[in-house]
Amino acid sequence: MKTKLSSVLGGSMMIAGLVAFSPVSADELDKVVFGTNWYAQAEHGGFYQALATGLYEEHGLDVEIRMGGPQVNGTQLLVTGRYDLLMGYPIGNINAVEKGLPVMTVAASMQGDPQSLVAHPHVESIEQIKEEGLPIYLATHAHSTFWPWLKAEYGFEDDVVHAYTFSVAPFLTDENIVQQGYLSSEPFAIQKGGVKPNVFLLSDYGYPPYATTIETTTGMIEEKPDVVKRFVQASMEGWQSYLENPEPGNKLIMQENPEMTPEQIAYGIEKMKEYELVTGGDAGTLGIGVMTEERWTKIKDFMVSAGLASADLDLSKVYTLDFLPDEPVLP
Repeated sequence: MKTKLSSVLGGSMMIAGLVAFSPVSADELDKVVFGTNWYAQAEHGGFYQALATGLYEEHGLDVEIRMGGPQVNGTQLLVTGRYDLLMGYPIGNINAVEKGLPVMTVAASMQGDPQSLVAHPHVESIEQIKEEGLPIYLATHAHSTFWPWLKAEYGFEDDVVHAYTFSVAPFLTDENIVQQGYLSSEPFAIQKGGVKPNVFLLSDYGYPPYATTIETTTGMIEEKPDVVKRFVQASMEGWQSYLENPEPGNKLIMQENPEMTPEQIAYGIEKMKEYELVTGGDAGTLGIGVMTEERWTKIKDFMVSAGLASADLDLSKVYTLDFLPDEPVLP
């Protein structure tokens, strides 16, 4: 989970998608409001890059990015029409559909979830964490996402769980503590605190969800399919550009989130590249943003087996491949 930032940022800040070299007038562009899942950071880089470099405008879009945060219910803002598109997560999308909400995923920026278990240097494997019964600090959301998967795959029991309060202080004072961590956040803070942790990226061990997905509503798909298509195309081109030269996107990220330092952004980009979160897996050959039926089936199977979704879930109501780029945006 990403570390909670200062409340000074207060709610959902925004930036308008207008740049000095606008090739067409604003009234010729299709207005799009895109909500992110947290405060601006490197994991959002492709979207900010597409805005900063004019890629959205090149595809006929006037995009406004609104930051998420702990008090922002992105799904609610999406289904009530405040957002046109949302940075989502497969498990959340499936939960929304099972509640009857008209939400669909149209692309996946990251082939792997940045969620990790973080341990001290002497802990060398997830198996060791289980065998030694080390205490694991988890936030509430973990119990409806990756913790059921860890229990099923590695046999963990709930009695090792302690509440994670989004502070790495307990970890730094006790070498036996293991905690959850978002790849570019908690490990960075722990390293700054003087410990070089071992990080176990759950997607490397088979945890199936995509991350940093693009969601929209069935209404948007029916009424403005071309806008959705162009947004996905420009965003994936933004990710390709961001991984080549992130400076334009980084300027917007730091403008929106003053607590995000160049050092932490650089760390985040380094880790995204190291673990190939955007470019690995199917994206290497099928293009950035790609999703597959096989992968979605694995996500459903995991959720059903963990009691997180019903067996009669209809995946055709959860995602569609119709809006992926016609020509793959290759890394």
